[in-house]
Amino acid sequence: MTTRAHAVPHSSAAGVGVTPVVDLDTGGVIAFQADGAGRGNISSTVQTVRDVAASEVLLPLVLPLPTAAVIGGSAALAPLHEALRASGRRPREVILTVRGDFAQFERRSLLTGLDGLRAIGYLIAVGDLGTGHVPLDLIADAAPYLAVISPDLIAQVPRDPRRAAIGEGLARLARGVGAHVLAPGVGDEAQLAAVRGWGVRLAQGPLLVPGPSGRVRVPLPVVEQEPSRLVLGPRVHEFLLPAVTLPYEATAEAVIDAFGSEPSITSVILVDEYQRPRGSLDRSRFLLSIAGRFGHALHGKKAAGRLADPARTVPKTTPAIAAMQVAGRDAERVYDDLVVIDEVGRCMGVVRVADLIRQVAAMQR
Repeated sequence: MTTRAHAVPHSSAAGVGVTPVVDLDTGGVIAFQADGAGRGNISSTVQTVRDVAASEVLLPLVLPLPTAAVIGGSAALAPLHEALRASGRRPREVILTVRGDFAQFERRSLLTGLDGLRAIGYLIAVGDLGTGHVPLDLIADAAPYLAVISPDLIAQVPRDPRRAAIGEGLARLARGVGAHVLAPGVGDEAQLAAVRGWGVRLAQGPLLVPGPSGRVRVPLPVVEQEPSRLVLGPRVHEFLLPAVTLPYEATAEAVIDAFGSEPSITSVILVDEYQRPRGSLDRSRFLLSIAGRFGHALHGKKAAGRLADPARTVPKTTPAIAAMQVAGRDAERVYDDLVVIDEVGRCMGVVRVADLIRQVAAMQR
């Protein structure tokens, strides 16, 4: 296997009990996971926040959070909120991984607590999938942003095909309910190959820690270079333009103001609280709807999402020709902007189909 290297943004991170979470497709470090069991008393989680604050780690932080603290309500969680506030870290920069056993009668309190944390802005993860006492339907009810497979399960892969089947099933289940999947504790290339085979993009573990140079080296699978792969063109991120985004709940009047501010804006992307695209408003079609008889009266004060089309998304590593194939799936929207997303589904910007066409035409000369 070859490797892809990526520098850790702050070299002192390794000294405070955090390890990088790596996007396996790009080799990029997208967050740091704090070490610790996260069970029982929340004091260890609070101490981790203070240690990380002292090290000036800037990337999002994945923190363990005991279920007992969530069930305990706002009073039990107050020390965590205060530690994060003092560290200058905003809730949307923190992924709280709920771990630990809980009784069935505490389930409603747990879900209520998770809803409260989500309302504040925290991203929620469910941990220990595969070996922890986590009811599978809790994944659906909790609607986590991230599903974390148990490191104990990863440790037994690929020696045990039965546990590998469990891991693959959990990864598929998590994606099915809209969660991203993290494989922690990846210690060798065989485990890495296994989780890649499950479609997992995010991983963390001894195999993916910074070396003496401060760079993370991600082993890459050896892929035979097929002739067709040589002519797919550059990746879409090379054509990236800033996206004009508004909350999904924005009114049509807010979109009118956005289009009116700059004639070159061809689309407005409606995003959720995590900056994930929920809808797309093409300039021509939207303004035509508003300009029609009674259009402003009918739509102006109402949510613009009523007039939006589904956002056509492509990962940032998508080749130009593959992106054009996505654009061509709907004859009525061939020239709509494509929304480029990062490894966790957030909007990075837009790509105009005309730019892709010019690039492909230039390749064929």
